[in-house]
Amino acid sequence: MSGQLAFDLPTSEALGRADFCVSPANALALAALDGWRDWPGGKMLLVGPAGAGKTHLAHIWASDAGAGLIAGSALAGADLPALAQTALCVEDAESVAGNPAAEAALFHLHNLAAERGMPLLLTAATPPRDWGLGLPDLASRMQATPLTRLDAPDDALLSALLVKLFADRQISVPPNLIPYLVSRMDRSFAAARALVAALDARALALGRPITRQLAADVIDRPDDSADTVIPTSQ
Repeated sequence: MSGQLAFDLPTSEALGRADFCVSPANALALAALDGWRDWPGGKMLLVGPAGAGKTHLAHIWASDAGAGLIAGSALAGADLPALAQTALCVEDAESVAGNPAAEAALFHLHNLAAERGMPLLLTAATPPRDWGLGLPDLASRMQATPLTRLDAPDDALLSALLVKLFADRQISVPPNLIPYLVSRMDRSFAAARALVAALDARALALGRPITRQLAADVIDRPDDSADTVIPTSQ
């Protein structure tokens, strides 16, 4: 056989504090979550683009605060009094928009957490004004929630993220590969994840290690990489 079959197997992503790559792009958000005991009203909204590290930060905070985590899409029908027994993180909170039951659930959960003095962290891709909430009382409470942002990644953060993503897949790469990838790839966390996945798939299919030449082939011809599209900077 000239090549091997490549399977998109799940990887084990490390989500501890020691695995979080700190840079000027996320240091303020990390500091805001570390100061959770002093949040105004006991709540905070973490905003950032997809793949920016919101889930990683949420897990760090949950470990520190002894909090639970739930997706916004799972709130409708959830046991809200039970959820509000401890500190809680609602991930992808904007996903409740347009679902009256989910919006009502988040509204009641917010009020329960406030009444019981339980810290509440919410994550979202955009500020509440852009969610399209239909429940006015929920919209006003979300817009009054203190907000911290994850900024676009700088070179240092993209480099550290690539190293971490390769390590999560137990892949060793040559040192000169990382700056080469950073100089060629689109400057986003989602692009970094897609690129590492495509490199892993191509290397497995060809039975070759990941090198700068293989990376150049993947970036220049993304359609050959397990149907993964790799945004690149031109």
